Amino acid sequence: MLKLAWCWSASKNSRVEPARRVTAAVLGADRLQRNPGGNTRCFRHISHPPSYKSPLHHHPQPACHLSSTVFMSMASGGEGPSSTPPQHTNRLAKERSPYLLQHAHNPVDWYPWGQDAFDKAKNEDKPIFLSVGYSTCHWCHVMERESFEDEELGRILSDNFVCIKVDREERPDVDKVYMNFVQATSGGGGWPMSVWLTPDLRPFIGGTYFPPRDHGRRPGLKTVLTRIMEQWQNNRPALESSGDRILEALKKGTTVAASPGQSPPLATGVADRCFQQLAHSYEEEYGGFRDAPKFPTPVNLMFLMSYWSVNRSTSEGVEALQMALHTLRMMALGGIHDHVAQGFHRYSTDSSWHVPHFEKMLYDQAQLAVAYITASQVSGEQRFAEVAEDILRYVSRDLSDKSGGFYSAEDADSLPASGGREKREGAFCVWTASEVRELFPDVVEGTTGTSTQADIFMHHYGVKEQGNVAPEQDPHGELQGQNVLIVRYSAELTAARFGVGVEKVNELLASARTKMAEVRTSRPRPHLDTKMLASWNGLMLSAYARVGAVLGDKALLERAVQAGAFLQEHLWDGERQTILRSCYRGEQMEVQQISTPISGFLDDYAFVICGLLDLYEATLQTEWLQWAEELQLRQDALFWDDQGGGYFCSDPSDSTVLLRLKEDQDGAEPSANSVSASNLLRLSHFTGRQDWLQRSQQLLAAFSDRLTKVPIALPEMVRSLMAQHYTLKQIVICGQRDAPDTTSLLAAVNSVFLPHKVLMLVDSDESFLCQRLPALSSMSQLGGVATAYVCQDFTCSLPVTDPQELRRLLLDVTAETKTE
Repeated sequence: MLKLAWCWSASKNSRVEPARRVTAAVLGADRLQRNPGGNTRCFRHISHPPSYKSPLHHHPQPACHLSSTVFMSMASGGEGPSSTPPQHTNRLAKERSPYLLQHAHNPVDWYPWGQDAFDKAKNEDKPIFLSVGYSTCHWCHVMERESFEDEELGRILSDNFVCIKVDREERPDVDKVYMNFVQATSGGGGWPMSVWLTPDLRPFIGGTYFPPRDHGRRPGLKTVLTRIMEQWQNNRPALESSGDRILEALKKGTTVAASPGQSPPLATGVADRCFQQLAHSYEEEYGGFRDAPKFPTPVNLMFLMSYWSVNRSTSEGVEALQMALHTLRMMALGGIHDHVAQGFHRYSTDSSWHVPHFEKMLYDQAQLAVAYITASQVSGEQRFAEVAEDILRYVSRDLSDKSGGFYSAEDADSLPASGGREKREGAFCVWTASEVRELFPDVVEGTTGTSTQADIFMHHYGVKEQGNVAPEQDPHGELQGQNVLIVRYSAELTAARFGVGVEKVNELLASARTKMAEVRTSRPRPHLDTKMLASWNGLMLSAYARVGAVLGDKALLERAVQAGAFLQEHLWDGERQTILRSCYRGEQMEVQQISTPISGFLDDYAFVICGLLDLYEATLQTEWLQWAEELQLRQDALFWDDQGGGYFCSDPSDSTVLLRLKEDQDGAEPSANSVSASNLLRLSHFTGRQDWLQRSQQLLAAFSDRLTKVPIALPEMVRSLMAQHYTLKQIVICGQRDAPDTTSLLAAVNSVFLPHKVLMLVDSDESFLCQRLPALSSMSQLGGVATAYVCQDFTCSLPVTDPQELRRLLLDVTAETKTE
């Protein structure tokens, strides 16, 4: 299932050593290991070069799993109807988060994060046990089944602690604070995260997964709970003081701020260094960064294509493009790409993109769709556009709510089609050779010998009689005899092997995939997390808008508009002028909200604003631009740091969140500050507001140290820094929105990758843009024909009416950027 992993140690710092010593005293010095090692490892994405040591304020990526050859029981995921009524029901039954509902019938007196739990801890003077995870997290399921369904452990927890369960996707603010603590005190991090707090929410002990009872050198949860209870009674001052010290150290270590008058670093030097660091970690054979595990890292790929766009004539620029395109090609061929039901899995456990962790996340689909459509613009290769469409086909079918929103994720685990009560990773996705042969027994006419359709399919996709998953990729034996489809040959080579035409091979393979998709529908499906998050919906809004614009696909653009309307209707509180973090699918397929909705965080605002700007440029409907402007003003009021610059991740006035953090890494998702730097720049060009341009520069200045020393940590922010340096071009189209001549000019614009541009339409009904940008009023159609102006600071080239001439002009402007 999972091959191998390594945890990223927090940097040594004398201020955190007291907390390490107290942790050792509680868990036993012989049991405390900075890296669990041996049987248990933390699996997560790390995008820094091997020589880089994580600072205290590094945050792990949302793909952390523990791999073990000894913990064999699989997760139920807490879903599916039961023939008998549950023996226990706790407060989580009233929640809407799929993750919290998975724990609603544990024999644990769970509370959701909130004042009721805090008051109980203070009134009864009990420590808090905080457990954090998410609904498609494999090892969260394991810990629930092993420990939280255990009657004895349930009694110990309920009698001696106030137990709080948090969905990290609902409350990333809470997750970030305590993950910082866990990393600083244990040297690793991941989910499920287990942290013990004082009644005033200060952490004093933390870890990740614990087995229910001792196993070798690894303490079991029962032992940990017993020792914490003893220390709480007999050594409480030491626990509390250690928590205070580590918290103060974290406050200092996580500060991101600009000095008075500080400017952003020089973009060209930062971009060159980012490229060099990525090139150093690049794996040449299969693409990607590191050998294994391999993550998609769309932020890296988008940076590389942007770097090429301003360095086309240099060897570094050519190398950057090769790295990005090769990685995208190999991923599309690999098992990380679902060849039967579309979309991409979370990551590959090996270096060849073959055996994935089978979870599918919405944010991966969104960013990869954008990366692939960008690759199609850059290279002109139709295959990249097909993969982008492929991703959106999956999202439209399996992750879309009828309201227009998008669900969060599909689990990796499901019940095997052959029967059984234990879920297995990848059961929904894998195939035996006998299954393939039974599905496609017909002999294909014209082939050499008597080859069947199964023979051709198995050859092309690497299907083997004994299965094609190596034992080291499958420590639990869940994939024994199974095949993960991976393209082993081109259609041309497969055609040559069997003596048939390429067109015939493509037809046979396509029909086989369609039939296999039908077969899959009869298999037990993985758990679907139907929580709808504003931030991830914002990312997916961008994907539909950008792919739809490049392809000129009206259906995709209509789906993007539907997504924008969903956000406005269900995740925007107009009275309070506040984005809401999440909403949920009800039992009758209706959209539901919890009694006290969670207010949005920085990433909700930043990703939605970016999505709205992309939606405006795709549809040129100004209501989306107006709403983006409104949301940016609200984001500034809620999260901007007037002293140090940049945005806090959550409302700094929330006293229950102990650290005022600014996310400083572009990882599985881009940092909200990185996206905000770009949003501010784009909005300044759309609205003429110079204060937003200045605010973008202040934000970049606040992250100067990180950008200068380790730009690979912030490739998306480096892109924003480059956009500041090279200055956005304004492309203004004067014409009627749906007229054929206007559409032709827009198609020319969208055919070219232009990372540093804003696109505007001026028609007879336009007032919003002209009010903010008076210079637009002087632009008009030539001879009654749609006309394009390519401008910089509204100093424009000669107007153009021919689409091909416009495309040549845009390519020339892009080529000249490096000189500028």
